[in-house]
Amino acid sequence: MHMTQLENAGSPQEKLPESLSVFIEGMQVRLGKSTDIIYRFITLGPLSAVLVFIEGLSDPQSLIQAVHEDAGLFHELDDFTPVTCLKLLQERTLTLGKVGEISNYTEAETEILAGNTILFIEGSVTALSAGTEALKQRAVEDASSQSVVRGPREGFTESLRENTALVRRRIQNPKLRIESRKLGEQTQTDVAVMYIEGNADPVVLEELRRRLDDARLDSVLESNYIEEMIQDKRYSPFPTVYNTERPDVTASALLEGRIAILVEGTPFVLVVPALLVQFFQSSEDYYQRSDFASLVRLLRFFCFAVALLTPSFYIAITTFHQEMIPTTLLISLIGQREGIPFPAFLEAFIMEITFEILREAGIRLPKSIGQSVSIVGTLVIGQAAVDAGLVSAAMVIVVSITAIANFALPAFNVGISVRMLRFVLMAIAASFGLYGMIIAMIILGLHLCSLESVGIPYMTSFAPMRWQSQRDTFIRVSRRSMKKFFGRN
Repeated sequence: MHMTQLENAGSPQEKLPESLSVFIEGMQVRLGKSTDIIYRFITLGPLSAVLVFIEGLSDPQSLIQAVHEDAGLFHELDDFTPVTCLKLLQERTLTLGKVGEISNYTEAETEILAGNTILFIEGSVTALSAGTEALKQRAVEDASSQSVVRGPREGFTESLRENTALVRRRIQNPKLRIESRKLGEQTQTDVAVMYIEGNADPVVLEELRRRLDDARLDSVLESNYIEEMIQDKRYSPFPTVYNTERPDVTASALLEGRIAILVEGTPFVLVVPALLVQFFQSSEDYYQRSDFASLVRLLRFFCFAVALLTPSFYIAITTFHQEMIPTTLLISLIGQREGIPFPAFLEAFIMEITFEILREAGIRLPKSIGQSVSIVGTLVIGQAAVDAGLVSAAMVIVVSITAIANFALPAFNVGISVRMLRFVLMAIAASFGLYGMIIAMIILGLHLCSLESVGIPYMTSFAPMRWQSQRDTFIRVSRRSMKKFFGRN
């Protein structure tokens, strides 16, 4: 009988045995004999019991203290059985936030790996699970990737429940819904889908549920694992899922009718559907005066055009369309390029690659020296390249302006899209001039119009043009006259 119970302990829904030793051996079959899995034996009156938890992930001291303080109650019971003991513990002794009964090995394994503590009593076929998770989390800090001058300073952390609480504190609406699920066959990562019932489009919500259910993932260590599985077009350079580490941005998206996806272990929250205009908006736009916010937003669209087109435009006019350049400027450019051994395209390509290397080096280096190395490296290498006659001073200016304009974009993933497309446009400009650039921009516009984000057109409010929605696209009108738009309106 003992061996039969032990052999069946590995089956998915095997019931817990009555024997304490069989229970422990069954847990060791499932969890192995790892040294951080602690089996602490205690006595409850005449009965033997065991606490099972993972050291470092759980803190069962409050549970142990509560049991010891009420040990006298067990001797006062007339009918002392494992069932009455469990009932007494659950109703009178354990005052923890989360206490529940479990009846099989699968539930016990799940609870232990989640940081809870299992209490099993000799002679019982059920056990108690107590919430004793004690993993230390990073404190709520300022959002590093989406900093603002005016606005909340809170950013998401790696704790899923802390993140949902940050959003609930901003939206005290009884219609705010949270749907929990686990993704990743090996990691069993907690994922929460958050939306406001009545605001979110039911069709979009159902489509998102279907995509999450169809996402067959071996592991989920960051929200991008899910983003790649639910995005509409796999090979588009533009992101169709918005991500943010700011609770106020997430709350605003939920109020607009969007859906947020929160993942345990990462401060970056996914928001769908995502529209192109959303990547040019910043939370600070709504914390400043409307006229200033509109000016800054227009500047971001201009920076997008500069970061995308400036190098290719310079290559096109200096290679094919010199007649477009004013005579004085043309003479200056000719003088600068005298002795340069590379054509304009190769010159721009080398400078762009050099800047990308410096950018990556600045990120990977320690913070204390990373910024200094990137700035000094850019200045020294740029000046040395000009003095050595490898590149022209005008090209250094073009690449520098392009890089600065790229940093002005509030969404980092759109900046990456611009960086990739810039090299393609440079090659087209070097081959076909401005005509090739015009055709490439038409193709790019058609591609943007073909994109969708969970069924919602990516270019909503632009294509087709909706004048009513323009109150919060290129500009932001005053609060009195602004009405939030959403793709399906």
